[in-house]
Amino acid sequence: MSNPKIYLSSPHMGGNEQNFVAEAFSTNWIAPLGPNVTGFEADIQKYLGEQNYVAALSSGTAALHLALILLGVKAGDEVICQSMTFSASANPIVYLGAKPIFIDSEEDTWNICPKFLEEAIKDRIAKGKKPKAIIAVHLYGMPYKHDAIKKVADAYGIPILEDSAEALGSSYNGKKCGTLGDISILSFNGNKIITTSGGGALVARNSEQKDKAVFLATQARDDAPHYQHSHIGYNYRMSNVCAGIGRGQMEVLDAHVGLRRAMHTFYKEMFHDIPGIDVFEEPSFEYFSNHWLSCILIDEKVAGFTNEELRLAFAQENIECRPLWKPMHLQPIFADAPYYGEEVAENLFEKGLCLPSGSNLTVTEKEKINGVFKHFIEN
Repeated sequence: MSNPKIYLSSPHMGGNEQNFVAEAFSTNWIAPLGPNVTGFEADIQKYLGEQNYVAALSSGTAALHLALILLGVKAGDEVICQSMTFSASANPIVYLGAKPIFIDSEEDTWNICPKFLEEAIKDRIAKGKKPKAIIAVHLYGMPYKHDAIKKVADAYGIPILEDSAEALGSSYNGKKCGTLGDISILSFNGNKIITTSGGGALVARNSEQKDKAVFLATQARDDAPHYQHSHIGYNYRMSNVCAGIGRGQMEVLDAHVGLRRAMHTFYKEMFHDIPGIDVFEEPSFEYFSNHWLSCILIDEKVAGFTNEELRLAFAQENIECRPLWKPMHLQPIFADAPYYGEEVAENLFEKGLCLPSGSNLTVTEKEKINGVFKHFIEN
């Protein structure tokens, strides 16, 4: 009998993407420039607010790399980064020869802890090395404690690089994620809230910053009739074909956010009477999460089972679940990096589970998820 896989977060097309892509082919705009690129940038800029300047790039990682360059990070510098995140948040620090300084999470939003952030800054300054930037992440679409983080950052004059890769459509105090930092990034990877198959964007606060990002993303070619380069450049620009997918996806962004939030409600109802399971949700009215991924914490002593046992039960029925991000300070590649905090991120990793959250999950698939869970509990 067929048992099709239920994915954690699969791409969800809106219907108009093919028209934009077809236009790119019919007009032969296949290169990493063209009307879809500028149109996609304008669509995002309109969504975020006109005071933002968007550069469409090949990935969110590329956007992080360029953002660090624009903030002046160089070899030997130190950059603070949330420990509980995907490795792409931290890897660009190392690309530049800089050193990551990892910070624990707080329990409300699972994001960078303001208390340990300030402790780390004071200690690094005492050691003669003031951090050059702070990478703050909106984990799983949940906004970080922006006011508290900004207060610390401003007190020490350190810019915030806002990693909004998972949070397009989320907001904090009515202000959209992607507009909160001194510079911000977005991701349009295949599993994100909207996708360009692969891609990302840098969100700048002025046109000069955007222009420099585009210059660096297109091999930093000087204004000359021949190929002349005075700076190291990168091949980071988004193609006109991928941007066409993005234009179609922007038309359904708000609908996708609504459907992801509906999946979060589905899980709240599914786990409502189950002791030992907590569904990750906004701590107060200030936070609006797109719920890119719906996540739970399982207290084994109360629930009688672990996150891994539940994951395997779902996997046996071809339902994809995933542990939370393994904190960066526990990763072999970052074993020697300084870490400030306690064990909040570690405890979240040990207890947490990400559940299928796609905006395209059907009623039948939801019924299967619910049925598998009930069978697991009963047995």
